[in-house]
Amino acid sequence: MWDGPFYRVKREDYEICFLPGEGKDLEEVCNVDMWLTFPDGNRWSGTIFTLDEVQRLMDRWKDTGECLDGTYFYCWDELIVRHAGISSMVRVIDDLVVTGDYECALRPIGPDDDLDD
Repeated sequence: MWDGPFYRVKREDYEICFLPGEGKDLEEVCNVDMWLTFPDGNRWSGTIFTLDEVQRLMDRWKDTGECLDGTYFYCWDELIVRHAGISSMVRVIDDLVVTGDYECALRPIGPDDDLDD
């Protein structure tokens, strides 16, 4: 559901919050910041890119000279997915939570101090 600039997906044991940008078609999103929040307030953040978006950025950097003319790509808390769209990304995050791999794929950002007690 939309909540201002955020798109939130609530699960029984966690919430995924995306920042796709105003007016974006949710099923076309290919580069998005997100965070995962658990009921105890612990949060994990990441930036999700599709393979095609990484390719597009690296191709652009050939011309701009960034990242050694597009020969590499990095991001602190990057997660690369095959398919665009929030629904596809939610499936990935759900799997990361089930397997516990979110602790490796995402960056811990500490507790959410704004949670109601």
